[in-house]
Amino acid sequence: MSVEDILAAARAVIERESASVMALVDQLDAHFVDIAETLRNCQGHVLVTGVGTSHAVAARLAHLLTCCGTPALFIHPGDSQHGLSGAVTGRDVLIAISRGGETTEVNFLAQIARQRGAKVISLTEKPDSTLGKLSDHILRIQAAPDVDPFGVIAVGSSLTVCAMGDALCVVLLHMRGHSVESFGETHPGGAVGLMFKDRQAGGG
Repeated sequence: MSVEDILAAARAVIERESASVMALVDQLDAHFVDIAETLRNCQGHVLVTGVGTSHAVAARLAHLLTCCGTPALFIHPGDSQHGLSGAVTGRDVLIAISRGGETTEVNFLAQIARQRGAKVISLTEKPDSTLGKLSDHILRIQAAPDVDPFGVIAVGSSLTVCAMGDALCVVLLHMRGHSVESFGETHPGGAVGLMFKDRQAGGG
């Protein structure tokens, strides 16, 4: 590939992915509001799960929810079949991420969560899937059809799910009134921690 071809291909990826994320604006509806309220009212932990690329998306979402004032943890769906599902209680909410909704390990954990009395929220393209039928709330996320190479390598579709997750995180941050000072209490390390220490030292 020439330099021009490489840059053109890179630009095309960014344009496709940007369009897929922007299309989420028209997908927001009352289901999003119900899910945000369910997460805000969770009396236990929010547990986030997924496998493959959705594993990375789930771990990211759990971390950012916690940063925004909603206590959350990633739970590995495979390990849940080997004892880890004992961590799920009736006070928890499980967010299960699966594009097609037919991932065996994820659905196994969702079934256990339901049996324990936990709420199950699915982030999926397929509301009629097995996961959808196991869910109390479904947030349908429809990525653009041409956003993934060969239709299966989840580069753009995973980014689209991340963007919807980001919307949940920031909305919950505002709903909870989570402040930058609250965030600083749980982030004492790194450059961010030093910034907060400088603020405190300066009285600002």
